[in-house]
Amino acid sequence: MMAHNQAKMEVLDLREWARPADLVERSVLWGLRGPVLEIGCGPGRLVAALTESGTPALGIDISPFAAKLAADRGVPMMVCSIFDRVPGEGQWPTALLLDGSIGIGGDPTALLCRVKAVLAAGGLALIETLGPGVVPGRAMACVEYEPGVHETIPWAKLGLDQLEEVAAHAGFALETVRRAGRRWFSWLRSNRVS
Repeated sequence: MMAHNQAKMEVLDLREWARPADLVERSVLWGLRGPVLEIGCGPGRLVAALTESGTPALGIDISPFAAKLAADRGVPMMVCSIFDRVPGEGQWPTALLLDGSIGIGGDPTALLCRVKAVLAAGGLALIETLGPGVVPGRAMACVEYEPGVHETIPWAKLGLDQLEEVAAHAGFALETVRRAGRRWFSWLRSNRVS
């Protein structure tokens, strides 16, 4: 998924996310406690990397086209929204929001509150944000459900400067931040107790 500016509508071609996970992505995935739920997984390249390394994982995405691409590569994936009931609700040790997925729904705080409900007590959310100095904002994203079929959805952008405050409002503590090239990854721990 990709946010667009108001002047130009951009459609995400999910095929561009079909490439294998790169070394940076594999390094941030290394050591995650499974099973892992990837939210907004697209064609499932990160789920594939996790399962190839022996970590059980499931991807969810609202795009049936993404599901077809994931199925073609043998990736466990379901078509559903994080705002719907998901399998294993309240029991996932780890959730991923990478590749801009923190923007899903247009409100990162509401999204993280929902992620907290899906995670087990003390669960971990691995989040990718934009870097420091980015002005947060809400927009729309155009999602491709299948070739030629699109829908716009609420979207947001979140920079590293806002993450700690957003995380705290959603009931998470920021544990670690790591920069890898131009990308920023953060590990958030849910303060929910069982």
